[in-house]
Amino acid sequence: MVALLTADDVLTKKFPATKFREGYDVVEVDDFLDEVLTTLRELYAENDDLKAKLEASERRVAELSRANAQQQSEPRPVSVEKAVEEPKPVVAPVAEPAPVAAPALTPREPEMATGIIQMAQKLHDDHVRAGQEEGDRLIAEAKSEGNRIVREAEETSSRTLSQLEQERSLLERKIDELRIFERDYRTRLKSYLQNLLGDLDNRGSALPSGGSSGQDKQGI
Repeated sequence: MVALLTADDVLTKKFPATKFREGYDVVEVDDFLDEVLTTLRELYAENDDLKAKLEASERRVAELSRANAQQQSEPRPVSVEKAVEEPKPVVAPVAEPAPVAAPALTPREPEMATGIIQMAQKLHDDHVRAGQEEGDRLIAEAKSEGNRIVREAEETSSRTLSQLEQERSLLERKIDELRIFERDYRTRLKSYLQNLLGDLDNRGSALPSGGSSGQDKQGI
């Protein structure tokens, strides 16, 4: 038989934190909720069984009550016969009172049985009521714990989403900065190369050609 949860089990249950993200382990939460569901089903089954026993006890009490009422309403022929027959014998009054005392105890037996059954029924009702109150308390605590877990999970999810949004905004801003830097760098590099090529062209045009320099040397 599966061990049922107690109120302390529900109140002191701790879930291990996950390694790679905030929140509780989903498997642990599902397993705990399965245990709560098993406990509730056991309580409902026990409650149904107690209700069936209570109905059987009520039927038994009704049967005994009807039997008691029927027995009390029936005439007592033994007492009447004794009242009629007593004047006939002369010595009989000493021996005859014994049978008369026996029927007087008979009506008390159903009353005692009824009292015992009523006491048992009261104890049973108290037990059923206590079981229902305990079941309602466990259900309320389980719902409260479940709502707390869901609320914490939603808060954790909201914080995680907010953090991811902030990180995404930061990355987008860095990407924009890198694009601006790249564009500026390309512009500056292109300008630098163009200026360098311009300087080289100017220096090349300023140098004398090789043929003219040789002729000048021969003329001298």
